[in-house]
Amino acid sequence: MTYNTVYDIILPKYGKTPLLNKMSQSGHLQKQGGAPIMKNFTFGTLEYVRPDVDAFEEKLKGFTERIKNAKSYAEVKAVILENDKVMSSLYTMLTVASIRNTLNTTDEFYEKEVAFTDERLPAAAPTEIAFTKAILDCPFTKELEEDLGKEYLVAAKRSLDRFNDKLVPFMQEENRLTTEYQKLMATAQIEFDGKTLNLYGIQKYFENPYREVRRAAFKKYSEFYESNEERLENIFSKLVDLRTRMGKALGYDTFTPLGYLQQGRSDYGQREVAAFREQVRKEIVPLCEKLYEAQAKRIGVDRVMAYDEKFVFPDGNAEPIGDEAFMVAEAQKMYHDISPETGEFIDFMIEHELMDLENKPNKANTGYMTSLPDYKAPFVFSCFNHTIFDMEVLSHELGHAFAGYRAMRHQPIIDYAGVSTDIAEIHSMSMEQFCYPYAERFFGDKADKYRFQHLQEAITFVPFGVAVDEFQHIIYENPNLTPKERTYEWHKLEEKYMPWRRYTDDPFMERGGYWYHKIHIFLYPFYYINYTLTTMGAMEFKKRYAEDKKKAFADYLALCDAGGSKSYLELLKVAHLRVPFEDGSVKEAISYAKDILLDSIEKMK
Repeated sequence: MTYNTVYDIILPKYGKTPLLNKMSQSGHLQKQGGAPIMKNFTFGTLEYVRPDVDAFEEKLKGFTERIKNAKSYAEVKAVILENDKVMSSLYTMLTVASIRNTLNTTDEFYEKEVAFTDERLPAAAPTEIAFTKAILDCPFTKELEEDLGKEYLVAAKRSLDRFNDKLVPFMQEENRLTTEYQKLMATAQIEFDGKTLNLYGIQKYFENPYREVRRAAFKKYSEFYESNEERLENIFSKLVDLRTRMGKALGYDTFTPLGYLQQGRSDYGQREVAAFREQVRKEIVPLCEKLYEAQAKRIGVDRVMAYDEKFVFPDGNAEPIGDEAFMVAEAQKMYHDISPETGEFIDFMIEHELMDLENKPNKANTGYMTSLPDYKAPFVFSCFNHTIFDMEVLSHELGHAFAGYRAMRHQPIIDYAGVSTDIAEIHSMSMEQFCYPYAERFFGDKADKYRFQHLQEAITFVPFGVAVDEFQHIIYENPNLTPKERTYEWHKLEEKYMPWRRYTDDPFMERGGYWYHKIHIFLYPFYYINYTLTTMGAMEFKKRYAEDKKKAFADYLALCDAGGSKSYLELLKVAHLRVPFEDGSVKEAISYAKDILLDSIEKMK
């Protein structure tokens, strides 16, 4: 998810490790568009067989030789398509294991399977890089570009630029460390209100109508991270050191350039991102201050504290009017009403049992969408907690899933069925906006509450999101900072981008401890700015959807169908969206949402 909680889209592990150009970092496994769809399956009945990575490498070596010896472009294209099928089978099994590991992080069998692939797959990366290099060196690149488009070669070159054999042991160790972090988060046990809660469960209390309950729950949440601070410091310090050495192994002074390459960025860089952050500071931070000032008056407090931020209305926030089964049934009706395409998609998800949404002990502390490429099947994972988050899952993660469903059916090659991270979140966050007219189905007479809270959170999230991004730039440009110095840098960024943020009797949070909860900082460096960039696209789609639903959805559908066949800036053109780095773009993008929010708080006075 997009918001400032633990509710996030988590990228499949294999998007950040081996076989680097075969899975996008957005969470979409990729698949050859023309392969047949396997119809008779449900996720629970899929058989898992450990992939034979040795056999895969041998096949890839054979493909490489065939590319080198090809006498025509037709031979090269045939190899590319054969490789797609091999990659599809490999990643289907990897993803089954990864999903089942997150469904129960204490399941020893899948824990061992994930550990095996964490160790074995990075060692196979040089074989894939050799295959990629053979394609770039072949005499048929002109024909390849004419057939598949220039993005195929750009992505291939990016894969070479972000890897050499020296990285393999670093990648293996990075996998071990990130797995350790994920398990620590998933197995959290917090005693509160006579219950043993995980990190999802405790956050339900952040919306409690009694301020002391909210305050006590937030304190318990803080204490979990403080009690694990030394362990978290150790994990992250090792990750910073590893990533710094990875960057230097590729000839960079720091990890940052490699981090950008890992995110698939080829048509913008650090300067553009910094310019965007400054627009956020000037245009969105003052708006957020107004929103929180109004919220303080509305809920009857002197000022909104950190533990008050989720409590939006004095008589309580909107809550779903039904359980998981009710919500899914209503979502099915909603998606049928939105369009024939979304109706077909949601039926597929339900028929094949491709959602696991119940909050259960030992489930991973996250929400994500991934795919089973052999089945052209998205999969959505989350932990419902009977707040507006449940609806966000059914719009955000299913927005990701819909885009993956479409791209896997419209793109002819594996590299184009997924998208770059900066585009992927437009799919999900725009779908959240498209679902606004249906809020009554999920929240009854509290639908307007949902719409206001959700829109306010979409905007107030952005300063936090750019703070996460700047934090990572600071950390990787200064890898010798001590753990406490890193935490103080976060404290300074809260003052810069979230001047309203205050804590009560919580020295850990006051000195900057809040950053420890953000999974992306540990697992997916430089990803998080994508949520903020794509918020701009989603807000544009919101306005256009209100003005002309048919045309706006057609542009959205074209964006989903295009997958990763073009670069970030080119895909913005496909969807007729503004470039968020350009001066004035942030102000324009949020103008419609800003007017709605300011008008709403006036009416609530």
